[in-house]
Amino acid sequence: MDKSRVLIVDDDPNIGQLVKLYLDKEGFETEIALRGDEAVNAFRKTPPNIVLLDLMLPGMDGWQVCREIRKISAIPIIMLTAKDETFDKVLGLELGADDYVTKPFDPKELIARVKAVLRRTQPVTSPEKELAFPNLVINLSTYLVTYAGREIEMPPKEIELLYFLAGHANKVFTRDQLLEQVWGFDYFGDSRTVDVHVKRVREKLSGCEEYGWQIKTVWGVGYKFEVK
Repeated sequence: MDKSRVLIVDDDPNIGQLVKLYLDKEGFETEIALRGDEAVNAFRKTPPNIVLLDLMLPGMDGWQVCREIRKISAIPIIMLTAKDETFDKVLGLELGADDYVTKPFDPKELIARVKAVLRRTQPVTSPEKELAFPNLVINLSTYLVTYAGREIEMPPKEIELLYFLAGHANKVFTRDQLLEQVWGFDYFGDSRTVDVHVKRVREKLSGCEEYGWQIKTVWGVGYKFEVK
């Protein structure tokens, strides 16, 4: 089995080398970029399996790097930031990050997060898993979503969330239940992650109500995939 490749993006060489050391010990292949523009070029040249992305970077900040990567790939991104503000975390998730780690961090915890995200984003190849609704097809084997006749770009976690809700149509789930079922017991985030992902999925499926289904908020409880 091929080793997973990790692109480490941090302008602090000491942090980059420390993270590389721990990842190398765990059997990962690693590459370090010290600037945002270097990170985008490295990604395009040899796409990794996961990106560890600092926010404060020269050349191009982490948010810009995330935007550029998301234009061409759904490969998982874990954001590294010295900021502990909710705004920064939510913005990162809205741009397509899969998780975030606040500095200073324990390298062992970071490695655990890398492994957890990679487990969660491994494509399912068998058996065939497909759900179909009017003008919507969700295929969890190929990680493809087709809406109104066109393929919709979604990161793996958005597809898994949509698939889970649609697979339990009209059943209400709390945010904690969705974290458990979609993200797994090893997820380190909080319930705001669910809200951010639901918001992004809704934006991509705009106008779906006319087809008789939608992701609906049940106030004070959580969310459901409503089919009329």
